[in-house]
Amino acid sequence: MKVVILCGGIGTRLKEETEFKPKPMVEIGGMPILWHIMKMYSFYGHREFILCLGYKGQMIKQYFLNFEQLSNDFTLNLRDNKAKIQHHDCTQLEDWKIHLVDTGQETMTGGRIKRIQHLIGNDEDFFLTYGDGLSDININEVYRFHKKKNRTLTISAVSPESVFGIIDVKDGDVTSFKEKPRLDGRISGGFFVCKNKIFDYIKGDETIFEQEPMKQIVKEGEAAAYEYDGFWYCMDTHKHAAHLNKLWASDPPWKVWKDVCK
Repeated sequence: MKVVILCGGIGTRLKEETEFKPKPMVEIGGMPILWHIMKMYSFYGHREFILCLGYKGQMIKQYFLNFEQLSNDFTLNLRDNKAKIQHHDCTQLEDWKIHLVDTGQETMTGGRIKRIQHLIGNDEDFFLTYGDGLSDININEVYRFHKKKNRTLTISAVSPESVFGIIDVKDGDVTSFKEKPRLDGRISGGFFVCKNKIFDYIKGDETIFEQEPMKQIVKEGEAAAYEYDGFWYCMDTHKHAAHLNKLWASDPPWKVWKDVCK
């Protein structure tokens, strides 16, 4: 099944990085966060990707055009007329089919989705996600839930940790303190499954997917929620990126795949 990834936003709250590169190219453990997202989907057997590009999209195009060289050690013989490349040891070359689509610099999220409708074609369903979120969610379980509920849109409903410590107060006394507990409510985790008719809810480039389309889908009773309490994290600031890099150096919970090269 095809996986649509929204990669066109500017990422203003991560300006330390996104001033020079698109947000999906911010590195976690030496690889772009976009690669981590794609590795997760491909682990579950979904290897055809549609990348909706916008801000600095040419950098994402260049990255994948040179993916084999950027991901591996190699020797380049410049004196050879054809500049032959010899890769060292194990070559990491993913079994992916990638459509890189310029969906406009100013296009909103809904408009970006609408612009790739021709690549979805007559497919009944497709996955949709953002280029800045990581999780250990079993995407195939989400899809099975989507088919069971038979709705236009399935939303992964996650319960994130609070960014602050929470205290309970009674009569001016603190009765309990919880350091960054999970919140009681749920938010959209960004791992969607969409029916093809999702395109009918999107008018054009100015449409923000999370506003009118989703509101109308919910109003019509066509949205399902897959509740998930496992690991989920969105990289929105430099602090978030640093935290993900720290996790990668120890035991990254979103790394469901196994390394081919040792």
